[in-house]
Amino acid sequence: MTGLIRSVCLLVCWLIVSFQAKALVVGAEQSAIYLPLLKDKQVGLVVNQTSRVREQHLVDYLLSQHINVKSVFAPEHGFRGDAGAGETISDGIDIQTGLPIRSLYGKTKKPTPDMLAGIDVLVFDIQDVGARFYTYISTLHYVMEAAAEQGIAIMVLDRPNPNGRFVDGPVLEPAFKSFVGMHPIPLLHGMTVGELALMIRGEQWINQANSLSLTVIPVFRYRKTNHYSLPVPPSPNLPNDQAIQLYPSLCLFEATSMSIGRGTPWPFQVLGHPVIQPGNFEFTPVSMPNSAPNPKLMGEALRGLDLRSSTVKGFDLSLLIKARDAFAATDHTFIDRPRFFDLLAGTDVLRTQMEQGLSEKSIRLSWQSGIEHFLVQRKPYLLYPTH
Repeated sequence: MTGLIRSVCLLVCWLIVSFQAKALVVGAEQSAIYLPLLKDKQVGLVVNQTSRVREQHLVDYLLSQHINVKSVFAPEHGFRGDAGAGETISDGIDIQTGLPIRSLYGKTKKPTPDMLAGIDVLVFDIQDVGARFYTYISTLHYVMEAAAEQGIAIMVLDRPNPNGRFVDGPVLEPAFKSFVGMHPIPLLHGMTVGELALMIRGEQWINQANSLSLTVIPVFRYRKTNHYSLPVPPSPNLPNDQAIQLYPSLCLFEATSMSIGRGTPWPFQVLGHPVIQPGNFEFTPVSMPNSAPNPKLMGEALRGLDLRSSTVKGFDLSLLIKARDAFAATDHTFIDRPRFFDLLAGTDVLRTQMEQGLSEKSIRLSWQSGIEHFLVQRKPYLLYPTH
């Protein structure tokens, strides 16, 4: 029996070592590479709740390593990730560390010279989900531009893209540039934050791009085909892998009269309406202070689709097409915020095509040339295998 126990223990140890040998190592966990670059520097951190070094927040880790952290910059949802979508983030003091927190989601989205005074390096470490309208990459854009203008270096601690296998959707047109779409890239771009940072600088999408000192700490052993389950929810309404997979397909519904489950335990996992009912799943949105203080159709009994077990991945245009067709036979308005829909889509062409009743196949064909151009354009900036 003792020999059997010993054999089992050896097998378990071998499996653990084998797993660790093949496991991904995100940028923040490669401290031997980046700590020497931060030593004796005044450091600003652009971080949120996803900025982890294993079980420790990056802020706490850097302080424990005697790095001189001067201030923290908070994106949408706040430093601790507990603010609802669109909720203004205020400046303040982090209770745990006493560090000043500077809001980059409110009146000020681009760091001002005063906010950056005395900083030598800005470290960006935030988990993205790979959709153009997810605002963390818009914050990255403004942080990079401010740093270039002020002669401050940028370091990006890279993390995997959980939707990195997909490149799909219309390419943003310049006339529709906004905080929910800053760059001429497809709705799903298949790039990590680190790769996007290189592209933003390389394509000169920011002022004084050529003067920006940019360092990217890549993810070790990452391929875009890897499945990556996020250890920390990237925002309050993306609580699990299923919501993150469905987010690219359901976000455009934010500009329609349908609910995508904000104010329920299943945000971005259900789809419903009080009258136009594409399915039999029943739910009622309620106020949820930390994720959806005032959700659409609050208090109304809705019926629709339960997508919690669906296999929808990438950008599933068929959901929009089916909803459009269901509304077409009624007096109810489907896209009730057309300007917002266009900003999310990055173009008004998709909405026009929807209104004209075009098929999914026809709509998809219309954006293929843009995707093909983008795939060539992004090649110099890729850090990871795509197959």
